[in-house]
Amino acid sequence: MKHDDAELFYDGRTYRATQRRQIYNASPNPVTQYLIRISVDRYPGSPERSNQLYRENPLTWDEIGLSAQVGNEPVGWRVQHDRDAFKELWLLFENEYGRYPLYPGETTWIEYSYTVGDEKWGTWFQRAVRLPTERLSVRLNFPVELDPAVWGTETTMTAAAFPFRTAIHQEAASDRRIFSWSTDAPPLHARYRLEWKFRSRSSQEESSPAMPQSASEKMRSIGIVQAGDPILTGQARRFNLPTEAEDARRVVAELNAASERAAGIHLFSKGMGCAAPQIGIDRAAAIVRTPDGETITLLNPRVIEESADTDEQYEGCWSFFDVRGKVPRPLSITVEHTDISGEQRITIFEYGVARLVAHEIDHIDGILYTTRMRPGVDPISVSEYRGTGRTWSYDASGRKT
Repeated sequence: MKHDDAELFYDGRTYRATQRRQIYNASPNPVTQYLIRISVDRYPGSPERSNQLYRENPLTWDEIGLSAQVGNEPVGWRVQHDRDAFKELWLLFENEYGRYPLYPGETTWIEYSYTVGDEKWGTWFQRAVRLPTERLSVRLNFPVELDPAVWGTETTMTAAAFPFRTAIHQEAASDRRIFSWSTDAPPLHARYRLEWKFRSRSSQEESSPAMPQSASEKMRSIGIVQAGDPILTGQARRFNLPTEAEDARRVVAELNAASERAAGIHLFSKGMGCAAPQIGIDRAAAIVRTPDGETITLLNPRVIEESADTDEQYEGCWSFFDVRGKVPRPLSITVEHTDISGEQRITIFEYGVARLVAHEIDHIDGILYTTRMRPGVDPISVSEYRGTGRTWSYDASGRKT
């Protein structure tokens, strides 16, 4: 693909997505159709909530109002999959007046647009590189009175996630604010996720007396499953990799988005982690963000060896964040995990990072840290805890100081 260009226009109630792709036929055969996907998720951090929304009010073809053209010719399509929150279809290079195949060595533009109301569209827009692409560009066009703020995250083939390597450009145009970003030669299978918030609406919500007050209520409000939900005490399903690589990337993207939301409401000086069951996804995936800013992605992880040396430190869990519990853990663990291509890997984690990783693997195994605590030891309230804002430090022997 020579160029993948997308624009999202929001009028305060409805999103209109327009995607233009300049494709080149490098095959020896004519191309007569092109596969496209339309996918929505209103609550990306709360899959159960999103599933319920679309079961009760599915995305329909009438509301989408899809239009498509190849070159300057309007074209039709054939539906491949039609689900509540997901549509997949083949654009057909033909209409009632003729056929317009793309022959070997030729280039053409494909353009299609569709509309989704904001009651079904979440505050994010993702671009996935599924074909070799020379240039990728995105624009978000929002009303200036909503005071929009936009940020972006890249997820690579290895499932590692990090902020966009280059800044998102912002410009004002009359009553609109336009955010644009582009990159050349994006790696195959990379995902670029733009997220936003409308600060004028956020300030109204924050002034509402219904806003959550406790630490656990705040975590619930950003999509973190709370204690008592059966998904937290069941064994998460492993990925069949690389067959389920796309599913794994989607889950990792959701984990990173949840971590960004959590970082916006709490300071994590010791690092933090999130496992898929905590955002309502029954899959064996977790991420850990270390105090140094490194992101560790774990797919199908299991602890295969532990050190004899242990220490006992306070831990917090997003799924019951009003308390902290003192938990004994090994100072070193050896973890077997799978990368996105299906290759088995073994990694050794030590000290504070070992504690973070062990905590998240426990979540995948349906274990809460309270079951790891010594008999007779109870969690303390977060108001009693004095460790917030402090990093763990260890002496030369690895002991906590």
